[in-house]
Amino acid sequence: QVQLAESGGGLVQAGGSLRLSCAASGRRFSAYAMGWFRQAPGKEHEFAAAISTSGGTTYYTDSVKGRFTISRDNAKNTVYLQMNSLKPEDTAVYFCAASTRIITSAQAMGARSFYNYWGQGTQVTVSS
Repeated sequence: QVQLAESGGGLVQAGGSLRLSCAASGRRFSAYAMGWFRQAPGKEHEFAAAISTSGGTTYYTDSVKGRFTISRDNAKNTVYLQMNSLKPEDTAVYFCAASTRIITSAQAMGARSFYNYWGQGTQVTVSS
């Protein structure tokens, strides 16, 4: 069983930055692919970014490419999402997810079904 705890959300003005963190329990963090999803009010869950077990492969949805960076520190059991140039449309609850499944492609990490475990989420609000 893996427990995930997100932190770092908050209120920021458009153009600003935030860094989200997701701390994972357990001793096998380095074996999990990790992802970030988000859900805006009244909308479906949306994939944002993912990273492979070693950190060598990353994958982003088009709307965040060039603005968001996902990274991980396996020694600290933590994955990060650095968000720059934030826009009001980035406002959402951001969820961290972990997967024990084999990575068949970077695109496969963009599917909700790829992930086994989910955090509770952290709110990000971007004001215009």
